[in-house]
Amino acid sequence: MNATAAPNGSLGLLAGSEFSGASKRRHCGAPRRWFERGPRLAAAAALALALASPAASADYSQRSAVQDYMDELVAEHGFAREWLQHIFANANKSDDVLARISRPAERALKWHEYRRIFITDKRIDGGVAFWREHEAALRAARDRFGVGEEIVVAIIGVETLYGKVLGSHRVLDALATLAFDYPRRAAFFKGQLTEFLLLAREENADPFAFVGSYAGAMGYGQFIPSSYRAYAVDFDDDGQRDIWSNETDAIGSVANYFAEHGWRGVGPVALPVRMVNAELEAAANAGLDPTLAVGDLRAQGVTGIGAVDDAERAALYRMETERGAEFWLGLHDFYVITRYNRSAMYALAVLQLSQAIRERYGEPAAPSA
Repeated sequence: MNATAAPNGSLGLLAGSEFSGASKRRHCGAPRRWFERGPRLAAAAALALALASPAASADYSQRSAVQDYMDELVAEHGFAREWLQHIFANANKSDDVLARISRPAERALKWHEYRRIFITDKRIDGGVAFWREHEAALRAARDRFGVGEEIVVAIIGVETLYGKVLGSHRVLDALATLAFDYPRRAAFFKGQLTEFLLLAREENADPFAFVGSYAGAMGYGQFIPSSYRAYAVDFDDDGQRDIWSNETDAIGSVANYFAEHGWRGVGPVALPVRMVNAELEAAANAGLDPTLAVGDLRAQGVTGIGAVDDAERAALYRMETERGAEFWLGLHDFYVITRYNRSAMYALAVLQLSQAIRERYGEPAAPSA
């Protein structure tokens, strides 16, 4: 997902990362050392320590804005001032984070270029393999949350290549940098920084141990901290919400995210349509919210809508290809995908990858779904 995503979801693979570790609580609530959770997580711990270079340190604790922010955290959330002072004295400003957030792929690429990143044999075959390996968990998530296996698999495939792409930024550094050195979205990322510190306290975790994307996204599904706190689930009932090394929890958490955002799972998600109205063509890409009545679009000459009810609401999208523009009608569940990442290209890539994975898995894709 990209760095322009809404606070509702992840921030994505185009950032080039996946979170590879965080501590979890024991069933009794006692803290567990983060680096005791296995070789993969120990390697990420070593990476976190290596990234904490004094040469890169900005000593955020000396800034007046950060001092005011720490005062707020103490007053509103009961954090210990000394602990916060230690955290921000050792948080590092990252020029790489600032460079990456300034060039999300959705702004730079046309649809056919963007599509080529995700609709590949490698990603389709990887999705089939992931589905087969975790078939029971995916089926359980479908039954509990009403979200098809292919959608969950495609999200994880787009975000982290099924857990194979690891992050290179300490989450603390990324969020501190964006909260205090990226004015355009400082308020949003300051909120995520607060969520992250609350998460670390709730999970008895070392804040310096979390490694993720340039925008602070974590786990197989690249949840930002607020999404973890709101939507991550303990899907295997072991007393822990682990979206970093437990694929079952990651699957359940992605499915829960979609369910909580109103996924229906019936009818088409998006349809390719033909336009004969120049005014409507100009209105395509006006926004992600489905505000157009399907009946009105039919009356204005849009074809290819099929049997979708006139009362349904939709949005129109123009996608640029090598052969010229193509137009898509995004319906309710398409909008839900954009709640994970506020990009129509992202949503269409997830949709088409999910269709390709389902087809190769051995089951026919739903018509135009």
